[in-house]
Amino acid sequence: MLARPAKPEKKTMKFLIVDDDPIILQLMKAVLEESGHSVKCYESSLKALQDVPVDRPDCVITDVIMPEMDGFELCREIRSRPDLAAIKIIMCSSKSYDFDRRRAKELGADGYIVKPVQRETLPRLIAEILSEKVTVSYWGVHGTLPVPGPGSLRYGGNTSCVSVEISGEPLYVFDCGSGIKQLSDHLAATKVQRLSARVFISHTHWDHINTIPFFGPLYARGNQIEVFGPYQGDLTIERAIAAQMESVYFPVTIREFGARLVFRDLREESLEFGAVTVDTILLKHPGYCLGYRLNCHGRSVCYITDNELYLPTDPRYDRTYIEHLANFVRGADLLITDTTYRDHEYASKVDWGHSCVSEVADLAARAKVKRLHLFHHDPDQTDDDIDLKLKETREALARLGSNVVCEAPSEGSNLVL
Repeated sequence: MLARPAKPEKKTMKFLIVDDDPIILQLMKAVLEESGHSVKCYESSLKALQDVPVDRPDCVITDVIMPEMDGFELCREIRSRPDLAAIKIIMCSSKSYDFDRRRAKELGADGYIVKPVQRETLPRLIAEILSEKVTVSYWGVHGTLPVPGPGSLRYGGNTSCVSVEISGEPLYVFDCGSGIKQLSDHLAATKVQRLSARVFISHTHWDHINTIPFFGPLYARGNQIEVFGPYQGDLTIERAIAAQMESVYFPVTIREFGARLVFRDLREESLEFGAVTVDTILLKHPGYCLGYRLNCHGRSVCYITDNELYLPTDPRYDRTYIEHLANFVRGADLLITDTTYRDHEYASKVDWGHSCVSEVADLAARAKVKRLHLFHHDPDQTDDDIDLKLKETREALARLGSNVVCEAPSEGSNLVL
């Protein structure tokens, strides 16, 4: 089932609203009190700033354009106080410019609502911003190449693409296999405007990048999309993507994109995006391949594909690497990882850069992750084969005495953490 907008929170909260328009104050106060919240209103931002440390509201909603002190200054002053760090801040303004949205985020605002506000939709907008849910959605779960047909009706036949939705944050996307077309269609159907997204590429093999040209938001002016990927020596991630779109291969070049597009090459490192951190790790796969760990609101999602875990009987088995990887994913709420082969299939596929059931189960048990999701299925595997692979992984975990919850997500499914 596809992700749906978060419903308004049921718990009562203390709100402090700052706006020099008394009509807006009355509207917001009425709407929030109808939902059971307590509300204090201020037409003066200076007076509000004096009372915030005393009242300790759960959330401050502030206009941007105000006399004495504008909303940006008010946000900066609140965020400069470590003892007020738990207070949520929402900007509410008639200024709809991307610059102001970005500025609010840089100063520590948790969300931005554009006026005029509607009585019917305001509670939902506020609830979505204040929600700390992390929603993981699957748009393609197979590997190597798409496999449409009767054998892939339940799990889907598209290749790697996973999104992570965090309220108030850009959309996080991991890999751009053929599944990204499904994500593109979903965004179009939900009429998402002014999309901000951060796209993380694991590596530049075709099944992870070759559907980028079909991601519709790239062509829309006003969207802002950052693309991160592994540095391949003298081949940057920008060049790798642009090269596959040269006219000899594809009729549309990267120059046709209308969105504001930024590329960044990655190595093993840690990235901070306010409330979100993304750590990277080098994986065992031909070429330069990265795995990712996203942390936000006390939840963690690890995306580890493509990756080969050799059997302990193999001379190439690297205990140091296994421990390093286990530490990287340790305690994760969700581990999404390459489980391409059943054990009997792996014997003829050693050194292809992918893992089998027994070693994936060992990794999940060793790292004590909470959930394990099997991913990057071999194109020759049907839905029934994946069912068997799931059964065998659960049995392997049981033999290890592990209580890890193991699932094989299907295309179009999601998990709310």
